[in-house]
Amino acid sequence: MIQRLTNCCLKLVLLGMVMTGSFQATASELSDLLKTSDHVLLMRHALAPGVGDPAGYKLQDCKSQRNLDAKGREQAQKTGQWLKAQGVGSALVYSSAWCRCKETAEKLAFGPTVLEASLNSFFDDMRQGPQSNLNLQKFIGSQLKTKGDKALILVTHHVNIAEFTGENIGSGDMVLAKVNAAGKMVSFKIYPSPY
Repeated sequence: MIQRLTNCCLKLVLLGMVMTGSFQATASELSDLLKTSDHVLLMRHALAPGVGDPAGYKLQDCKSQRNLDAKGREQAQKTGQWLKAQGVGSALVYSSAWCRCKETAEKLAFGPTVLEASLNSFFDDMRQGPQSNLNLQKFIGSQLKTKGDKALILVTHHVNIAEFTGENIGSGDMVLAKVNAAGKMVSFKIYPSPY
């Protein structure tokens, strides 16, 4: 009886090790690809209830904008922890000038966040989408040439990601995009928000 229990426990431990090992191999794919010069991670800002911004909002005044709620702040912080658990050790993080994006980027906790105009929302004037996307591609192409093995993480808006990939994603979701030398998307994989 004791021998059977010991064998059963040993099998469970081995099964757990195999499952954990395969999970780590899959999980490290993200960090491994982000170290290359042809992958970028785009993230939609964390949960900020509502749509668009109130009339008359100002980029310099967070109180006038739609912002992260408590759940959104927690989502952003836990996403940063999740990325680190996947093996993303260091990253260059860029953000839209909107407060919900800046706060999301800061809560990822990879160090200073830099504002980048090509990540700014064009929700108020959708005609700007194609030009904004060209600017984003140019920015990505230039950053990937100089980032070394750091991950390139871009925190932006639904409209920007939809214009870049053709896909709609939820708050806090991420897109791992493979791009060509000019920053144009070749393929992508969606990572739903882990929280």
